Amino acid sequence: MDNFITVLRRRDFANMTQLIHLTLSRNTISQIMPYAFSDLRGLHALHLDGNRLTAIGEEHFKGLVNLRHLILSNNQLSFISPRSLDDFLETIEDLDLSYNNLADVPWATVAKLSNVNTLARLDMTSNKLKKIPPDPLFSRVPVYAKSKGSPLTSLVLSFGGNPLHCNCELVWLRRLTREDDLETCASPPELMGKYFWSIREEEFVCEPPMITHRTPGLATAVGRGASLKCKAVGDPEPYVRWIAPDGKLVANTSRTVSYRNGTLDILEAAPGDQGTFTCIASTPPASRRRPWSCA
Repeated sequence: MDNFITVLRRRDFANMTQLIHLTLSRNTISQIMPYAFSDLRGLHALHLDGNRLTAIGEEHFKGLVNLRHLILSNNQLSFISPRSLDDFLETIEDLDLSYNNLADVPWATVAKLSNVNTLARLDMTSNKLKKIPPDPLFSRVPVYAKSKGSPLTSLVLSFGGNPLHCNCELVWLRRLTREDDLETCASPPELMGKYFWSIREEEFVCEPPMITHRTPGLATAVGRGASLKCKAVGDPEPYVRWIAPDGKLVANTSRTVSYRNGTLDILEAAPGDQGTFTCIASTPPASRRRPWSCA
């Protein structure tokens, strides 16, 4: 550690099958070549903290079949491949992703750990997380937001220093056991700056979706294009779907394209398009709000 290593190459650790602990902290590593660690079958701990990594690919950690501790804190990570941890899913105990640029918890990766019982610590401190969904991982074992006094069979989750959006989706997190008051809410405005653990559960609220704009009656010739717009607001942010005149959900095809912002483009109108298209604004299932719609 504390050198100026910039790249880890395929043969840098060749034949080191008995190596147990590898520390490469505080270098300037920005690139890991695929299979750079593939010979390190006996490795238990890998420290890559304090480097310049921006993404973890599917092949970066191949071969680490006995890894227990992976420390990736203090990098610039904004992406982690869903299959990057596959080789050590059943052995990993400690995953440190703190002080990075992750806007979302990498659930596609972490959720695979829900079928094993080894992960004891997940550190997401000081990233760019606005919400932390109650993944199935957290229904498998007791989750604590502290390490002191927590049972050995529990998972300790650290998430301070993130711009948390404190709505009803975080009530489950508020119910965890905690020993300090370091976390604060970044939004909504009425909770901004308040200590997360001092806010009452009933203050973590959501707002039902409401459609604020829709395209009025529109006429177009068969074979011509048309664009329908539907805007909705709510907390959490709603998503918009479209129902065709025949009552079926409009899918993305070579003729119709539905966008996340609520716009529906009909690239080539057909006789079956005559009638009413209905937009439905829905919140994520966790909020348990009914959908709103308008024609």
